[in-house]
Amino acid sequence: MNPAVDRLAFLPFPDGVTSALLITEYAIKILALGMVPENRQPAASQAWLLVILFIPIVGVPLFLLLGNPYITGRRHVIQAEANRLYEEALEKWPTVPDGVQVGPGVRTILEMNRNLTAIPCMSGEFVALHSDCAGSLAAMTAAVRSAHHHVHIEFYAQSWDDETSEFFTAAIEAAERGVTVRVLVDHLGSLRYRGFKRLRRRFRHTPVEIHLMLPVNPFAGRFRRPDLRNHRKMLIVDGDHGFIGSQNLIERHYGSPRNTRLGREWVDLMMEVRGEIVKEMDGVFAVDWYSESSEVIGTLEQLTRGVPLAAGRAGGDPTAGDPVSAFQLVPSGPGYRTQPNLRMFTQLIGQAEHRVRIVSPYFIPDESLLHTITSAAYRGVDVELFVPEHADQFMVHHAQRSYFRALLEAGVRIHRFRSPAVLHTKMLLIDSYGGVVGSSNMDLRSFNLNFEISLLVLGGEAVAGLNEVVDSYLRETTPLDLDTWQGRPWPGRYVDNVARLTSALQ
Repeated sequence: MNPAVDRLAFLPFPDGVTSALLITEYAIKILALGMVPENRQPAASQAWLLVILFIPIVGVPLFLLLGNPYITGRRHVIQAEANRLYEEALEKWPTVPDGVQVGPGVRTILEMNRNLTAIPCMSGEFVALHSDCAGSLAAMTAAVRSAHHHVHIEFYAQSWDDETSEFFTAAIEAAERGVTVRVLVDHLGSLRYRGFKRLRRRFRHTPVEIHLMLPVNPFAGRFRRPDLRNHRKMLIVDGDHGFIGSQNLIERHYGSPRNTRLGREWVDLMMEVRGEIVKEMDGVFAVDWYSESSEVIGTLEQLTRGVPLAAGRAGGDPTAGDPVSAFQLVPSGPGYRTQPNLRMFTQLIGQAEHRVRIVSPYFIPDESLLHTITSAAYRGVDVELFVPEHADQFMVHHAQRSYFRALLEAGVRIHRFRSPAVLHTKMLLIDSYGGVVGSSNMDLRSFNLNFEISLLVLGGEAVAGLNEVVDSYLRETTPLDLDTWQGRPWPGRYVDNVARLTSALQ
């Protein structure tokens, strides 16, 4: 018997209605076969088709609501215009700063990144790495207090609490003395934290300007796919002093008494930089600010008026051990249909000769990234993956576990960071010359649904410092071996595999 006919036969409909429903159901399924795979990765297409074919009454509405991973309408126009402004204003700039030499393989990656985002490699000064929550907040607070012209704060999650109050107080004080202070915060990303309401209430009667990123307010005509997020984390002071990384502006236990009681705290990393590269961070902020406020500011205003950014100078070859740092900012997200972060990760790993070190709290690779990582291990590269022993999200925790067997069989060394701490740093290190730090996880959400920001770092003290941070993580981990992993209970494997399937519903 046909399952669809069987199912409809029991419904209390006249024969004509039953036939119409059956024809409609098959029409929807046939249309889905031809429409769902368009510009979509095979794994995501298969997952959506399974839902639509087996439970169309649920799958079709879900696909219409969540199936498009791209922004459309006004936001798409803004992003396209911003890319055009970047490209025109920076078209005469070299892809690599004057005086900096890099190998041909690295240069092709820098050129690819520029083609995808319009942003060339920049000179800059590495200042410090901040791997302690309190130390990072103290450094950012000091930077805000030193501001003369403007402070731009863009963080996914923000909360006024005991650990962040000094930072936000410094921001208000800066605004009150005449510094322009602008704040961008993801709407749904912060809404669940009690300290977010306190933050908005305390900013309300101050000169601080604040806008929600990707707000959901259907009554004001602001509706979009509800699971899109602006996940970026940046602080820019006076266009010359910047912080970028994985840390949110919230206390280390994320406002949860239960987390505090269990000792569960988030372990993050922020990089502090100065110089030319910070101008590009300011430019990305300006685009995001314009997206939410329709106000042209700062670097974006310079570009619209044709004012060039001040070019810096550096000398030496950072990929050959010379003491010089070069940087390239790589924004990504639904506004970029070419997945710049994923392409950068795969190309860097593909060119590694000796060592690859990956730190990701949410590791759910697509097929291209998984093949690139395992291929690197098979050709003799020492590949290490650092993940939390227990991720803070149930489905993500189980989905990433489903990839461990393939990684271990290829020779990838997996280190699980001690529980109950949550290793939240996002980092990639290639040999001894290159690294990436920022907000992007190595998962399908970061590749497709989140607005992310990554900083590619070449050479200098910065990469050495990043390796030292990973060495410190290594001391807090336990290794995972294939025999132990293969011996885990069957129910856990089942949940892992189900979570892997649902993770592809992009």
